[in-house]
Amino acid sequence: MLHRSPCRAAALLCTALALATPLAQAQTPAADAPLPPGLLEDERNTIQVFRQCSQSVAFIVNAQTQRDIFSLNAVEIPRGSGSGFVWDDRGHVVTNFHVVEGADALTVTLADGKKYDAKVVGSEPFKDLAVLLVKAPASALVPLNLGDSDHLVVGQKVLAIGNPFGLDQTLTTGVISALGREIKSVAGTAINDVIQTDASINPGNSGGPLLDSAGRLIGLNTAIFSPSGASAGIGFAVPVSTIRRVVPEILEYGHVRRAGFGVTLLPDAFSARYGIEGIVIREVDRRGAAGRAGLRGIEVDRWGNVKLGDVLVAIDGKTIRTYDDMYQALDKRHAGDRVKVRLRREDTARDVDIVLQELPN
Repeated sequence: MLHRSPCRAAALLCTALALATPLAQAQTPAADAPLPPGLLEDERNTIQVFRQCSQSVAFIVNAQTQRDIFSLNAVEIPRGSGSGFVWDDRGHVVTNFHVVEGADALTVTLADGKKYDAKVVGSEPFKDLAVLLVKAPASALVPLNLGDSDHLVVGQKVLAIGNPFGLDQTLTTGVISALGREIKSVAGTAINDVIQTDASINPGNSGGPLLDSAGRLIGLNTAIFSPSGASAGIGFAVPVSTIRRVVPEILEYGHVRRAGFGVTLLPDAFSARYGIEGIVIREVDRRGAAGRAGLRGIEVDRWGNVKLGDVLVAIDGKTIRTYDDMYQALDKRHAGDRVKVRLRREDTARDVDIVLQELPN
């Protein structure tokens, strides 16, 4: 079973929000503290990476406001906890969307043990990413170095730092177990090119960094596969290539700009129920990209008879059967890009070139 956050009953259960139990802060040795004699080279590397990168890892507590049943006063109740990492020296912290989802208040504890109130700058549920802002001095903010997730290999050593079960500054190690995995986001769409690792990841690790042996960020720990909810040696991380693309847009716009056609679609269940291969277009914005290209939605005559318009069956040669197929086909596209769309209207198929528009947030 794939586990994510318990903060969303419909979203797969947990990697992030373990109950926020106050625990003594871990004591991280100084970067120049002497090492015991006789250590292996791999041990020295692990220690070096932890000492360097743990300074960039944050502990995030998500709280919700509830009324006390006796006094009726509003009180903050810890909903859970997760991890994050420092993005820059301006106070931006990156984490999973499901770590902060539904929060009325967020507290970020940096590596020096000081706590800061945080606000959400923006998020991208489709990639399970969010960016927070804390008003911390630049001296307390140690950004991580970003690595490359496009040239990873199975068997490569990885390290995960996070706050499992509220135990801050916890290090686990392992290897890359597989590449190119796919998991579902909290928005229900697929996240592609996910990294699978056997480094131990537990509730509270969500949003924490997955690092290579040089201490560079290669992924964001996001979910685990486990029948019990605890680590079973199968964890998943959103690749840094996705983080590099999404976070700058969130910082600039507060969200990710998404390109599309300017149509509304019927649910996938409709096509499945009636054996339709493709996505049925329900309505077309006549002033939008689809309207200018002549696409047609469902029509209802004055007697209540329903007539299908266009069914979307392919984009740039990629077969489209579900909304998720369409999302993946357009995921890396931008407004102004031209795509070739194959449509079926009644029994006739045709190809139409459409210049994509920016969709409203």
